[in-house]
Amino acid sequence: MSARIDLNADLGEGFGPWQLGDDAALLDIVTSANVACGFHAGDPDIMVETAAAARVRGVAIGAHPGFFDLRGFGRNRIQESPRRIERDIAYQIGALQACAALAGARVTHVKAHGALANLSNEDEAVADALARAVAGVDPSLVLVVMPGLAAERAGARAGLTLVREIYADRAYAEDGGLAPRGSPGAVIHAAEEAAARVARMVGEGAVFTIGGRRIPVTVDTVCVHGDNPEAIAMARAVRMALEFAGFSLRPFADSSAGSFAKTCPGS
Repeated sequence: MSARIDLNADLGEGFGPWQLGDDAALLDIVTSANVACGFHAGDPDIMVETAAAARVRGVAIGAHPGFFDLRGFGRNRIQESPRRIERDIAYQIGALQACAALAGARVTHVKAHGALANLSNEDEAVADALARAVAGVDPSLVLVVMPGLAAERAGARAGLTLVREIYADRAYAEDGGLAPRGSPGAVIHAAEEAAARVARMVGEGAVFTIGGRRIPVTVDTVCVHGDNPEAIAMARAVRMALEFAGFSLRPFADSSAGSFAKTCPGS
């Protein structure tokens, strides 16, 4: 039997009449969707419609909470207490759960967005707030994390099921986190380059930093950002590369198959 892996994208990131990316096309390629919950993007109409479109395609639905930052698309770091962060995340998860229920679907996982995700990878208190929010709302929810960083450790402490993620279209800093978006080479635009990087990272079980460092990691899912102008071509190329390498693409969590993720860091 072939190895199994998930391909995910961040979707539902429009607001009102403003649309971002081609969600319908991406939903035909990916196996999991992380849906904006109204703080950095998204609204009730978009959340319900995205959940419905994902359900009919068999794509797993996850909450994608961020800072309350519509103007900055959740990429501005906002100084909040861990208690406020925990409650804001819980609020957003609950909003998507309600919208998904209206679409006849359920939320299976949580993946933090933008500056909130970056901060949760660096700050143990913020990471714990994220993990507490997920566990408090529904401890069966899967937490998507970058391997080897604070959010993974916090999720393990909270007893959550974890899925480790790599990025197709982002370069890595020397600490294993993402290179800042404004730095040279931080965002990868060429589909062929992204697909080749993914095949290498998944095949070797490692990420490679801008400086050439090789960091061994567990890889359960690959992300293609839906707001990248090359997202459709990139997602297709990445999927083809994974399938060519012998991987079976399936959601890491769904109503029929459950989860294949492991809870132990570095497993």
